[in-house]
Amino acid sequence: MTVSYTLEVANVRFGGFSKLLFRWRGSIYRLLYKDLLVFCGVYLFFSLFYRFLLTPKQQDLFERIALYCDQFTNTNFIPVLFVLGFYVTLAFNRWWGQYTSFPLPDNLMMVVSGNVHGADERGRLLRRTLMRYANLSSVLILRSISTRVHKRFPTLEHVVEAGFMTTHELKKFESLHSNFNKYWMPLTWFSNLASRAREEGRVRDDIALRLLMDELNKYRAKCSLLFHYDWISIPLVYTQVVTIAVYSYFAFCLIGRQFLNPEKGYENHTLDMYVPVFTLLQFFFYTGWLKVGELIINPFGEDDDDFETNQLIDRNIQVSMLAVDDMYQNLAPLVKDKHWAQRHFSIPYTLSTAAETLTPAFKGSTFDMRMSAEDLEIHQPADTPVKKQYLPLKGSQGDGSDGFLQRGKGIHGGSLPSLMDVPSQPNEEEDVDALPEGDVGANNYREQEMSLIKVAVENNQ
Repeated sequence: MTVSYTLEVANVRFGGFSKLLFRWRGSIYRLLYKDLLVFCGVYLFFSLFYRFLLTPKQQDLFERIALYCDQFTNTNFIPVLFVLGFYVTLAFNRWWGQYTSFPLPDNLMMVVSGNVHGADERGRLLRRTLMRYANLSSVLILRSISTRVHKRFPTLEHVVEAGFMTTHELKKFESLHSNFNKYWMPLTWFSNLASRAREEGRVRDDIALRLLMDELNKYRAKCSLLFHYDWISIPLVYTQVVTIAVYSYFAFCLIGRQFLNPEKGYENHTLDMYVPVFTLLQFFFYTGWLKVGELIINPFGEDDDDFETNQLIDRNIQVSMLAVDDMYQNLAPLVKDKHWAQRHFSIPYTLSTAAETLTPAFKGSTFDMRMSAEDLEIHQPADTPVKKQYLPLKGSQGDGSDGFLQRGKGIHGGSLPSLMDVPSQPNEEEDVDALPEGDVGANNYREQEMSLIKVAVENNQ
């Protein structure tokens, strides 16, 4: 069964991920412990062989080989990180694509339930048979690619015994000779049966029939995609390159990371620790990474984190039959909802979630942005004979200073809706426009306006 720990990491807390390190089922320890034991055993063999079985002259030769291998593993002669990282990324994208390609009958059963009509036995038989054909197709494709499903249904007789297929349908299925997988045959039966339901008037118009065919084709496309995922694998040469790169790297580490006699003064060999701690960590990370790619490259096996295909089959057949049979025209009486008479209402919270009501609703990232008078100053083309204006705020007290946006004093963007609309061009009925450009009255008006703004800016400063 797939290992799920989603609830345990729903909230970030101290030591949240650390608790997951002690799990065994589905862990990296379970995948890697045999490889790690073999590596430790071979490393111990070379260490004992060097220390106790070789003559001094042979030890000198071993030490020169170890120094050469150590130099080789500490450089980029083997690009382990590059080839391994790219491979695991490719395997993960393939794994996610296979998961999203799993054929689920949910959309198809909704269309069948809403468009194949008839509360009598014939209507019920049509709807259940249509969904049984759809589920039969998924069973046939899954038993072709999943070891779990194939063990559950090793022969087509087991499929008949499970109720996905009748004996007459099995005979028709086997009578059609083809060298290729025939998972598509039940979907062809679905198509023909839907056409017959249209002729009988169970499907009331061609639009409903087209909707059935569209959903059927989407379902068939996912079945076909799963088949092609199983058929076309990641190129074998790439898998071989990654495997050889990782294992050859650590094969050289078995000799190159040996602790040499510190009395001989070799560089970086001043301690004799016997246990290569950091080499073991490096082996754990790199080989563990390779095991991750090995695990997810085919999720239709029987590993801890492989897809629960048998459980998905059980879920799909049960849900689809409930949707087209028990739920067909099975509606609750129409009643007025609880908030029918209320135009504005709020949904209650529990005591543990009541604090969320104090959080203001998000209205946009620029809603509370502060702006100055220069940002809101209306700019007119040079050839427009209009005076410079400042938009007054609603609710001005008439004292000459509150009615204008003051230069240097920011305002919240939330006050923008309260701005009064001021015409950007003079009105024909205004006496100011009737004054000549150099008229004394117009000039005095402009001077008084600017003086009020200056006084307001000075007060803010």
